[in-house]
Order: sequence, then structure tokens, then C-alpha cells
Amino acid sequence: MGMSGLKLLKYVLFFFNLLFWFCGCGILGFGIYLLIHNNFNLLPSLTLGNVLIIVGSIIMVVAFLGCMGSIKENKCLLMSFFILLLIILLAEVTLAILLFVYEQKLNNYVSESLTDSIQRYHTDNSTKAAWDSIQSFLQCCGINGTNDWAGHPPASCPSDPQVQGCYAKAKLWFHSNFLHIGIITICVCVIQVLGMSFALTLNCQIDKTSQSLGL
Repeated sequence: MGMSGLKLLKYVLFFFNLLFWFCGCGILGFGIYLLIHNNFNLLPSLTLGNVLIIVGSIIMVVAFLGCMGSIKENKCLLMSFFILLLIILLAEVTLAILLFVYEQKLNNYVSESLTDSIQRYHTDNSTKAAWDSIQSFLQCCGINGTNDWAGHPPASCPSDPQVQGCYAKAKLWFHSNFLHIGIITICVCVIQVLGMSFALTLNCQIDKTSQSLGL
């Protein structure tokens, strides 16, 4: 690979990461929006807004390292980009294994947290807004049904007395979209591996170019 190949590779990696930097900005902005409006905030320790803010920030940092490392042909930034992608990939694999192994414990934790949040429905505006949003979106009521609500169910519950609970509805939605979620997950992993491959290739090519120029 000559100088033209080196330039092509570095610009491919640059625009590849620039695109993901903008995606990170979008995810971060959406996370901040959800955090401000307190939507889908049922689990006190794990809100959707917080998750999106963390994910968006990580994507922006990693993409920034990739952009700067490629356009400046900086080996240190490229290796930092490679190492961060590797750590993220290993973390994703570890998380998937832990979710599979501790699935029952996770289900119990989610169920207990949802029960606690129902008790705060009338005293916490953010929890009320979250339950109303979830019940309207999934067309469900309570955790396991209308009996979870003491007294009359909220107006956001469907009028059908046999309506399913939100926990079962959410699991059903996940299983019905499992194929799409799996495809997206695989695509993300492939993109990460490609980014790591590009970074290593560009790093090696910088070495070769420097040696050929006697630097």
C-alpha cells in the first residue's frame, strides 16, 4: 500500500468516525431530553435518559479519537481508539453473558423496582409521567395487571379489564423484536471490529511509510 492507499485509508477511517460522532451527539441530546422530561424513568438506578447520555458520551469520545488519530496520522491516538473499542467489545460480550447467567435475578430485581415505583405513583411526578408514558405506549396496565393498582387504575391504563401487565407486555415486545435486536447487535459488533481493523492497518502503514521515508 503506497501513499495513495494510506490517504484513502485515513480518510475512510476519518469519515467513518465522523459519522459516529454525529450519532453520539444525537444519542446524547436525546438522553438529555428524556432526562429533562422524566420519561420512561421507572428504575431509580437505571433510567433510559442516563443510559443514553453515557452511551452517547462514550461514542463521541471514541469517535473523536478515531477522527483525530486518522486525520493527523497519530499512532498514539489510533492505539487509544483501538484499545477503547476493544474494551467496549469485551464489555458487551461480558454483559451479554452476565444477563444470560443472572436472568432470573435480573427479573426479580426489575419486578421489585417496578413494585416500588408503583407505590410512588401518586407522590412522585417523574414516576407518574413514566408510568403513564409506558402504559400508553405498550397499551398495558400495572406490572401484572390492573390489580397492581390500589383502587382505580390510572387514566393511562386501557379500559379493557383483561389488559396485560406492562412487564409481560415488555417481555413480549422484546421477544417479538428479538431478531431485529440481534441483527442490530451483530452489526454494531461488526462495525467495531472493522474500526479496530482499520485503526491497526493504518497504524502499521504509518510505520511502513515512516521507514520508507527514513523517518
